[in-house]
Amino acid sequence: MSSITLPGLIHPHDLALDRQFAMTLARGLEVLRAFTAAHPVLSNREIADRTDLPKPTVSRLTYTLGMLGYMSRDVDSQKYRLASGVLALGHPLLASMKTRQLAKPLMVGIARQTGCTVNLGLRDRTDIVYVDSVRADGRNEYLPDIGSTYPLLVSSMGHVLIHGLPRPQKLALVNYLKLHDGEMFAQYSKGLDENGKLFAEQGYCLSSGAWDRELYTIAVPLKGAPGEPALSMNGTLYAHKNARQTLVREVLPLLKQAVHEIETSYGLHPG
Repeated sequence: MSSITLPGLIHPHDLALDRQFAMTLARGLEVLRAFTAAHPVLSNREIADRTDLPKPTVSRLTYTLGMLGYMSRDVDSQKYRLASGVLALGHPLLASMKTRQLAKPLMVGIARQTGCTVNLGLRDRTDIVYVDSVRADGRNEYLPDIGSTYPLLVSSMGHVLIHGLPRPQKLALVNYLKLHDGEMFAQYSKGLDENGKLFAEQGYCLSSGAWDRELYTIAVPLKGAPGEPALSMNGTLYAHKNARQTLVREVLPLLKQAVHEIETSYGLHPG
């Protein structure tokens, strides 16, 4: 069994001998995760290739998930896509996140004052997943959808969530990322290390064109309300002449102030 205890980083097969672990449920969830924005329609064979599950198993799971309203089947191509049942599962999480509700008006204020897109995200396996996004300036083209994901290794929010972990968990996650995709890790590990020093000294991480050469972001950590996971908030500028300087001098203080207000509201900064 894997020694990594962070949620989402244990392979289902590592728990094959755990009597409390429902393998069929885990496989069904892996089938749902096979779909992405880039690959929204998949055949049973394609799902099997993406999940390493036997095709007969995939066929039973897609049939079951279809009957339950989580997938739909195209009559002509006989391929599957996610259905409304999946979307409905996510809404209770978003609606009940106190941190997200408290952050929204502050994010709007920062976006209006600076022209940034302001985003809120948390970790999902090896990715950052966006739970909110605000854009006040139409000239800033960057506006990710809620629920969209980007690799932890290439985003300032991802770096914040990595470096904000307790040391044992951080080392475990970094090692997992290295094993999970060695090529990506080799490409972005230098930026991760540089941001580690920046995070330790000044409490933020910066990304300058790593994912998109015209996209610049700055991110800070945000402790979740009781019972909620750690998050990160960032400010993003796209195709901006003095993006780095603007982010550090103008956006960063506003992000830190917003985080302090949010955390204070649920008692993390008494007095």
